[in-house]
Amino acid sequence: MDKTTTLEERQTGTSESGSAQISQEKFLEALNVDLAHEYGAVIAYRTYASQVQGQWRMELRNFFEAEIPDELGHAQILADKIVALGGVPTTQASPVKQGRDAREMLRNALEDEIETIERYVLRRKQAEQLGHYGLAVEFDDLIRDESNHRDEINQILKRWDTG
Repeated sequence: MDKTTTLEERQTGTSESGSAQISQEKFLEALNVDLAHEYGAVIAYRTYASQVQGQWRMELRNFFEAEIPDELGHAQILADKIVALGGVPTTQASPVKQGRDAREMLRNALEDEIETIERYVLRRKQAEQLGHYGLAVEFDDLIRDESNHRDEINQILKRWDTG
């Protein structure tokens, strides 16, 4: 696939300038991708909390553990909405990136949060296109949460790099 293809083009089969709407079926598939990533985030944060070593072990363990309830809450919202829209929630998690050390774990988590924000911004637009206005508002909350996670990880990495 062409590297210039946008996330929206990959997930809807249209271009940003195209006017075609995503189908309800494709939207449910995309929500299940999001759900799988939330499950993956729970697994990643649990794994990272258990594996993290080094000088900042307890601080990072607490940070990773504190993220788990938010990700589980996001999974609950997505699974409930998938059912409400007539779909079946996935039971599969997305693959989890292993981290060899604390810095790699944080960078993996940061990358995942950034990708999640991008997906949720797109998903919000798609929800509006389909007339799911309440779900669009739910995505505002999810985007806020994920943005806060991204910002916190960035702050930890900045402190790490400056000592």
